[in-house]
Amino acid sequence: MKTTKQFFMLLSAILLTLNTFSQNNQKSKTRFINTDKEPKIKSRKFKSLFDGKTLKGWSTKQGTMKFEVVNGEIVGTCSKGPSTFLCTDKEYVDFIFTCEVKWEVDGNTGVQIRSRIRKDDNVDKVIGPQAEMEDLGKKGRGWSGGIYGQNCGGWFYPLKAPEHAPLKNAIDRNDWNRLTIKVEGNVFKTWINGLPAAHWIDIKNEFPNGFIGLQVHGGKKGIIHWKNLKIREL
Repeated sequence: MKTTKQFFMLLSAILLTLNTFSQNNQKSKTRFINTDKEPKIKSRKFKSLFDGKTLKGWSTKQGTMKFEVVNGEIVGTCSKGPSTFLCTDKEYVDFIFTCEVKWEVDGNTGVQIRSRIRKDDNVDKVIGPQAEMEDLGKKGRGWSGGIYGQNCGGWFYPLKAPEHAPLKNAIDRNDWNRLTIKVEGNVFKTWINGLPAAHWIDIKNEFPNGFIGLQVHGGKKGIIHWKNLKIREL
């Protein structure tokens, strides 16, 4: 009886080890080091997503925080409550997107890519990959450019590798910061102020298309600015 019990305990341990190895191996197949140069963003093939005067072509989703146009910029106001997203009415598949971000709040924001709406208890929730943007600079973890699964699993691509060390100081807390995203097929890549960041593979093809969204995060009061929002469809 004791031998049988020991056998099943050993078998359970082996199966658990194999399952953990399989999960870690799968993650390793989705995360790579981005060594590419930032795509050229001054091409005439880019189209502006913001006319500088109105929020035409954009809609607010999930929360109730305010987005408005101020001095030719999109300005989002952070406050307590659920995160709010200003999302494109159009959905995109393969593209290069770029924008500039500036904070007047301690916290983070991000840009949703190939995202969609999921109803949870009659509440519309934004789900999908998000290119993280943090204003913490030298004092923070320096994960701007990482890819986070908004309402769908947490970090897809945290910036933990030694190769990501230069990104620690990439953000200028007092100035504009450029985020560039390239999505083609199931490959997602990001750059922060020209430095390569994430290289993530959507191995299950869970996010083949969707809208682009700007996040204001619930929490501390403050504002976030965006400008020069452009896209080139591939």
